[in-house]
Amino acid sequence: MLTSLGLLPGRLHFSERIEAFEPAPVEGPYILPGFLDLHVHGGAGRDAMEGEEAVRALARFHLAHGTTALLPTTVTAPPEEILRALEGIRQAMEAPREGEARILGVHLEGPFLNPRRLGAQPPFPREPDLELMASFLEAAPVRVVTLAPELPGALDLVRFLAARGVRPQIGHTEASYEEALLALEAGATGFTHLYNAMPPLHHRHPGPVGLALERGGWAELIPDGLHVDPAVVRLTVKSIPDLYFVTDAVAAAGMPDGVYDLGRHRVEKRGEGVWLGESLAGSALTLDQALRNLVAWGVSLEEAARRLSTLPARYLGLEDLGEIAPGKRADLVVLDEDLQVLEVYLGGERVYRVPTGAG
Repeated sequence: MLTSLGLLPGRLHFSERIEAFEPAPVEGPYILPGFLDLHVHGGAGRDAMEGEEAVRALARFHLAHGTTALLPTTVTAPPEEILRALEGIRQAMEAPREGEARILGVHLEGPFLNPRRLGAQPPFPREPDLELMASFLEAAPVRVVTLAPELPGALDLVRFLAARGVRPQIGHTEASYEEALLALEAGATGFTHLYNAMPPLHHRHPGPVGLALERGGWAELIPDGLHVDPAVVRLTVKSIPDLYFVTDAVAAAGMPDGVYDLGRHRVEKRGEGVWLGESLAGSALTLDQALRNLVAWGVSLEEAARRLSTLPARYLGLEDLGEIAPGKRADLVVLDEDLQVLEVYLGGERVYRVPTGAG
């Protein structure tokens, strides 16, 4: 069983919250804190931009893969479409249903992105607009905003968000090292899918990647083996103490090969990847697969779990999630020796159990 003190065998006692851990020479499954995904667009064929029922569907899908809490994530779109998506996320968050992962708020990815670094984002970028941003904040509890800090007015937007407790992240950007540094100094808190949709590291032009590696603060990364090479994942784990992992999953996650929605785009799942033409378009990753990938790449189980659970919880300022320790909320994932999900608990209640005969 995984506790806040490390991998130890024993018995875990819990109701709604963790009550006690009793070290003992017992055999059994791994019990880890439930995963938190702070960047997830969809799953099971549904896209968060579609509205409330789609958000609920992706929350059910990812719960079955050990994700007990998440931030449904929008894409760049006309403002009226973003506002409708935010309303749907808010409705699902305010009236949770059994079998759904906790919805912690919204990750607003765009529309304040650099048009030259959209990646698979639909082509509706805008320059930073405080009035428009205020309307987004009124529509739903936005917790994270990805923006390009080099855009006109971006630093004012960073300050506006930071003053309201929202976490601005640097992403989909052409920023230089100096421009990214100004954003950090203005209140930006991290980097969105580090390495992707930003200039690559160069020894004379370090850019946002060099700043993230130098400062060693918060950053998110997609560990699917396609967005970032496993060797670079290991390097980044060593370099950034508060690195945490996300899926950036889209509607194609959990689905067969085929064509699926990503906002106004139609993207194609081919094998383990999701593509817009020949460019990656989010992922088909789930956080249980992320755990298995990380362990296979040489990251210890304890370290991988910490970066899938504890660190994303702390990034959002959530002290009662992401850890197995007395008094913490009993949001748990139970895994077999192959790190396949067996059960998931929310607040001490079993909300998912792998179907008999599955696998």
